[in-house]
Amino acid sequence: MTFNDLNLNTPLRNALEDLKLVEPTPIQVEALPVVMSGRDVVGIAQTGTGKTFAYLLPILRQLKFSKQKHPRVLIVVPTRELVVQVVGEIEKLTQYMSVRTKGAYGGVNMNTQKDELATGMDILVATPGRLVDLALSRAVKLKTIKQLVIDEVDEMLNLGFRKQLNDILDLLPERRQNILFSATLTQEVEKLIQSAFENPQKIEIAASGTSADGIVQKMYWVPNFNTKTNLLKHLLATEKSWVKVLLFAPTKKVADALFDILDVDFPEQIGVIHSNKSQNYRLRTVEKFDNGTHRILIATDLIARGLDFQEISHVINFDTPDEAENYIHRVGRTARGNAEGMAITFVNKIELTQEPDYLKAIESLMGQEIECLPFPDEVDVSEELIDDEILTYKQKNAAPETNILEQSQGAFHEKKLKNTKVNRAQEKRFARKQEKYNSKRRGGKK
Repeated sequence: MTFNDLNLNTPLRNALEDLKLVEPTPIQVEALPVVMSGRDVVGIAQTGTGKTFAYLLPILRQLKFSKQKHPRVLIVVPTRELVVQVVGEIEKLTQYMSVRTKGAYGGVNMNTQKDELATGMDILVATPGRLVDLALSRAVKLKTIKQLVIDEVDEMLNLGFRKQLNDILDLLPERRQNILFSATLTQEVEKLIQSAFENPQKIEIAASGTSADGIVQKMYWVPNFNTKTNLLKHLLATEKSWVKVLLFAPTKKVADALFDILDVDFPEQIGVIHSNKSQNYRLRTVEKFDNGTHRILIATDLIARGLDFQEISHVINFDTPDEAENYIHRVGRTARGNAEGMAITFVNKIELTQEPDYLKAIESLMGQEIECLPFPDEVDVSEELIDDEILTYKQKNAAPETNILEQSQGAFHEKKLKNTKVNRAQEKRFARKQEKYNSKRRGGKK
């Protein structure tokens, strides 16, 4: 099947031809008629299978020309980078159409965005927090929305946007079409669907949590942080097939530390991105990695959702994600479309962390085991631990806490020996007072 076999108009077909896209993915084929029917839709498919075009194509197919100021289509995404990407995808598809698309996200001057939105739009792509701010300031009216798309909703919930999502749903008109696409379907997402969607049709190309077929998944048992960096430098230096590497770090602190360590051996080849970086820096770094200027991009889970990098050869998990769904999104950055790629995870040994338990949860979610590779003999195994590992080791090996109540003898207990001494002088004074009192009772002198 090709895109010419789908119910698309000539402007969209011409745009797809310019993009050299011929064959639609299964999720795109299944979603097109359902979205165009007007029903609420929940789409589940592996990361990298074209979910963005799966909802954009039917929406754009039905979108009529209008001069109204406020948007008719609202697309809510979790990150600023994803706003920029979705706006870019819409612009590619609408180069032969008269469609006005605007993006809104935090981290930039809101007054500037208000001025841009004031010129009018058909489609608004926004992050939850900035969208609520714009709606409350009346810079944008949501009562004109006909179609709502929630992309990567599980990541929004993980980032704490539940309240903002509820506020957005309250501001929208009751009569609208709700569309949701994701690679995983958590319990929190199920609750949101039950509360906001009306009899949605579920399109499930693959079971929730299934990774793409083209991803080869491997792992190494690695004892600590310093040994992980030794192994990483060895693989980057010796493996010629590692031409475009996305390296996931557990925290912003670790991401910056890895950049400082790797930049010594691989200067001008590395970029780093996380939420503490400025918006312009993040966009420039993403662009350099996407166009091949940088060979390696170090990122936190912020970038795991939705961003579509082309031809990533390897995804490296410097840590084992504590949420199995995050692993699926991470490794889904490679093997996009029909391509192939490899995902490698470094797993800490059991005495230091819970990473072996996280690994079991990931394998359970996917229904398959991850192959363990032998540790290279030429890589030095460090015995030096970083501060966080030392703290974890001390906590795991600390003496068990004792129950103070169990050892307590209560409020009344025998005095210690040093407190059993008798005050003789006080006894004599008490005896004299008692004798005087008894004498009065017998009629003695007053």
